[in-house]
Amino acid sequence: MNRTIWQEIECEEALTPALRDAIIRACGERGRKALRALEECRVKRYLDFYVVVGRGGEYVVEEDFCTCNDFLFRGGECWHILAVRLARRFGLYEPYELWYQDCLNAGK
Repeated sequence: MNRTIWQEIECEEALTPALRDAIIRACGERGRKALRALEECRVKRYLDFYVVVGRGGEYVVEEDFCTCNDFLFRGGECWHILAVRLARRFGLYEPYELWYQDCLNAGK
């Protein structure tokens, strides 16, 4: 039986080295960047959104939408969305008991 990478991810209890290798094989550089974001604790869960800290700033991710230029211009799944999907599956995010929108408004 040939399982997709997401079927394999759902069967695993942890983000093992073998699973990391499988993600990189299936997703290439996007997978590598997403895994690096998890390792560096750059995925944040707010009450309203997930946020991934990237090179150019913070990117809001909600379901299958991201505010990064790659997603907005190319469409499809960017590495920020992939990082959030993995973070949610394995609980690898920094939780904030705040609304992200309130954080933005407080900075003004």
